[in-house]
Amino acid sequence: MNGKNQISVVINTYNAELHLQRVLDSVKDFDEVLICDMESTDHTLEIAQKNGCRVVTFPKEGHTIVEPAREFAIHEASYPWVLVIDADELVTPALKDYLYNVIDKTDAPAGIAIPRKNYFMGRFLHSAYPDYVLRFFRQDLTHWPAIIHCSPEVDGKVERIPAKQKELALEHLANDSVSDILRKSDTYSNYELPRRRHKNYGIGALIGRPLFRFFKSYVLKRGFLDGKPGLIHALLDAHYQFVIVSKLIEERKS
Repeated sequence: MNGKNQISVVINTYNAELHLQRVLDSVKDFDEVLICDMESTDHTLEIAQKNGCRVVTFPKEGHTIVEPAREFAIHEASYPWVLVIDADELVTPALKDYLYNVIDKTDAPAGIAIPRKNYFMGRFLHSAYPDYVLRFFRQDLTHWPAIIHCSPEVDGKVERIPAKQKELALEHLANDSVSDILRKSDTYSNYELPRRRHKNYGIGALIGRPLFRFFKSYVLKRGFLDGKPGLIHALLDAHYQFVIVSKLIEERKS
């Protein structure tokens, strides 16, 4: 295959043994699979080496978010096109074929946002779809800022795979429990504070932001189709907004 039409798959890992074998099985037909590991202490590296992956290490010490490791990893990849996936995401054969077909075109975009299927309490969540993630791009045109939950910055045209083509969506294996979500809400809300300190949130935001988030998740994004899991997930979304605003108000009062 022509070098310019080859794809490296990049997977950032830290103690990712739970789903890693299934993930690697889903990407084995790409030109390269690069594992960027943040000093795992479980069987992550053993699994990666058994599957013939190329492994690089990014030090965990001093890094509380994965984004600096993503920036490092994408520029360690051998090929000009990079597909970044998490260690709990599956790539369908249809998506692989789609990406190779795209980069064969003379007018290929510089990046592609891919829909992702998410699950909660064992059910596919309509309210969390298409959950677009910008994960496929030209290596030389991309920079990943060191900001939590930030998307990469791609210098060029970015296209979206149509949401209706669900066979092209990434399959997110994570099925977080309520406890997992509450714990992450506490952690992630702390990272949100520096980005929102310029907001003068008060009682209106304390009530309005959670209410709107619930309405968006449960009504606008059709969470009502997901039964009790959809209702619970919408309430947890609302709770996350409540926590962010509460912490900002608390910070100003201290």
